[in-house]
Amino acid sequence: MTLYMPLFRSCSTRRALSQLHAHLFVTQLHRNPLASTKLIESYAQMGSLESARLVFESFSRPDSFMWGVLIKCYVWNSFFEEAISLYYQMMYKQAQISSFIFPSILRACSGFGDLGIGGKVHGRIIKFGFDTDAVVETSLLNMYGEMGCLDDARKVFDGMLIRDVVSWSSTISSYVQNGQASEGLGIFRCMVAEGVEPDSVTMLSVAEACAELGFLRPARSVHGHVVRMEIEKSDGSLDNSLIVMYSKCGDLCSSEKLFQNVTHQSTSWTAMISCYNQSGCFREAVAIFVEMLEAEAVPNSLTMTAILCSCAGLGWLRGGKSVHSFVLRKAIDPDFDFLGPALIELYADCWKVRDCEKVFDRIREKSILSWNMLISVYAQRGVPNDALILFAQMHKQGIFPDSFALASVLSACGNVGFSQLGHQIHGHVMKTGFSNEFVENSLIYMYSKCGFVYSAYKIFDKIQHRGVVTWNSMICGFSQNGNSLEAVSLFDQMYSNNLEMDKVTFLSVIQACSHLGYLEKGKWVHHKLITCGVRKDIYIDTALTDMYAKCGDLWMAQGVFDSMLERSVVSWSAMIAGYGMHGQINAATSLFTQMIELGIKPNEVTFMNILSACSHAGSVEGGKLYFNLMREFGIEPNSEHFSCMVDLLSRAGDLNGAYRIINSMPFHADASIWGALLNGCRIHHRMDMIRSIQKNLLDIDTDDTGYYTLLSNIYAEGGNWDEFEKVRSNMKSIGLIKIPGYSAIEIGKKIYRFGAGDASHSQTKEIYRFLEDFQRLAQEEGYKVESDSFMTDISEFTEGNICYKSQQAARNCI
Repeated sequence: MTLYMPLFRSCSTRRALSQLHAHLFVTQLHRNPLASTKLIESYAQMGSLESARLVFESFSRPDSFMWGVLIKCYVWNSFFEEAISLYYQMMYKQAQISSFIFPSILRACSGFGDLGIGGKVHGRIIKFGFDTDAVVETSLLNMYGEMGCLDDARKVFDGMLIRDVVSWSSTISSYVQNGQASEGLGIFRCMVAEGVEPDSVTMLSVAEACAELGFLRPARSVHGHVVRMEIEKSDGSLDNSLIVMYSKCGDLCSSEKLFQNVTHQSTSWTAMISCYNQSGCFREAVAIFVEMLEAEAVPNSLTMTAILCSCAGLGWLRGGKSVHSFVLRKAIDPDFDFLGPALIELYADCWKVRDCEKVFDRIREKSILSWNMLISVYAQRGVPNDALILFAQMHKQGIFPDSFALASVLSACGNVGFSQLGHQIHGHVMKTGFSNEFVENSLIYMYSKCGFVYSAYKIFDKIQHRGVVTWNSMICGFSQNGNSLEAVSLFDQMYSNNLEMDKVTFLSVIQACSHLGYLEKGKWVHHKLITCGVRKDIYIDTALTDMYAKCGDLWMAQGVFDSMLERSVVSWSAMIAGYGMHGQINAATSLFTQMIELGIKPNEVTFMNILSACSHAGSVEGGKLYFNLMREFGIEPNSEHFSCMVDLLSRAGDLNGAYRIINSMPFHADASIWGALLNGCRIHHRMDMIRSIQKNLLDIDTDDTGYYTLLSNIYAEGGNWDEFEKVRSNMKSIGLIKIPGYSAIEIGKKIYRFGAGDASHSQTKEIYRFLEDFQRLAQEEGYKVESDSFMTDISEFTEGNICYKSQQAARNCI
């Protein structure tokens, strides 16, 4: 039988192996256990497990070695569940068990991810007395390490009588692969101290640990150790790991030097391209790829994935398409099973959503990563409905979503306001316990975007270990939903607890201060931004400009604006809005002119702000000029621009002109436009136009109580109580409730809120007593309170209640 062994090795095709099998069958040698075992192994290596199984089943009583080989073959081909099933069959049928079986079955347990079965197998190993076998012990180490059970792995390691380089390397690798790089390096130091010489496998894990920690000094020591000990680097994998290690430690120059001195294989070129990508040097990565092709090195699927990432980083669609064509031409990964996600990422970064779909459709075996990528593309590129449809398809095909897919679809739910599905996904997460920081932050985002900010806060409140992203998500959620005081309060908690804060944190709280008009707090946040060493960028500077302008400190707003090294159209628009809202029309128009002269093209928001400035200043001619100028910049006015023009003309008394603008619009007027005209009618007492406006508002069926309140006020001011009652009755019939307004005032670095009839302030009695005294003195001087101007609810008509108005209470708190 020994003579046949070289023949097995020479069988490079399935046909040759079948011919050898036929010969063994004719000569009756196929009954030889050694020959059959070799046949099983050879068929499995060629991917033909069915043939291997048929050979195995031709024996009525296969020995333990044959069982072990078949189990090993299934593990080779990643059929872990089938391997475990074979193990249980063997335990039932086979009396004699050898240690040879257990390394394969332990690998099957870790591959299948079943720690329970792994624990039972460990028990069998102890029962059969194989727990002192070095190979079995190392396999136990690997199984526990791969399943993240580091305590169990350490117990096995500490219990080993003889620890060779393989067991040390396995333990180090387990810690590094499970995110405990520091502990891995500590074990390596112990290994060296005990006189065990590391090999290339050991150094691969150690280099990875240094890379993960980003520690340059230990990285250089590791490289020095490899050179001094002359550790074998035959396959180039260690050199590649050292190249990547230096890059991750921020020393790209050392990566380049090492790359120049190694034997260039495909993996080395790929490693260097990846290093450049990681450092943001995408052009250099492309240049290295060109050198690789010129050197006639053969790129593999990993190389192509790396260069596609380079093109994506550059946003270089043309280059990416060239790489895509190269992949097709060279038949590298023809089914796109491996390259599919990288191609989707490339086209997504270049905003080519339909190309992403084409790549996805071409992938034969769609992995969870491929589904995740396209769902994420849809969610982030403005087509969230498609993300939800794809998520449903994924679920229908029985593919269980991971945290990335759940986070992407929750983001899509938030973007379209689909809270029902978001709530169902939340229930699924709670039921399965499939939650992590990534998913929790996405839930906070989804509920905040859907307007359920306190549902978001419940999730936030239950998270024990909150990272900066979690805090940012909640602060941003409060700020975007008008809960600016709560946003500021959360920021104060972060600061008092010395928690890490980044640009997003400061951006969100600056916006909250802007909404509140909270100048002192805004200045304090600006100061902390500087002292915390957070580098400002165009977004932070624009937010500060907007905050100071809205808080009335135009001098500081202009100062921040002038200090900006780079100004976008958003920055200019914010400064124009600041001057406009404070009636400084000349400064606003001057900025607009400067902007044009510098070649910065205004956008819809810029024109909205300059029109609003004209409206505040009553500059009708200026408003008409800028409104007509929009089309010269290729901008078609939208409903907000028309609303601003109607408001400008209405306030100026040109109600007929405002009406003509409404009739000339290319779309139906919305409630804000009719509301602007209605307010003009109130100012100029044009009761003749009220009924027409009222009819249009009713046709729109708006649920904004402000327009109905304004309409009822107009009828009340005109003494038309019948119409007043009709408006109020209509509000009740359609379920509209007037939302109580409030006033806010900043005193001593604190914001106080007051509503009508508010009694929550600690000095309520003193405030109202002062108001009563002030009203009495005013009446003695001949001032008469104009009840009609407060006519928002019949219950507020009494003089006694008028003095409790929120604005008066707020002012009196000073």
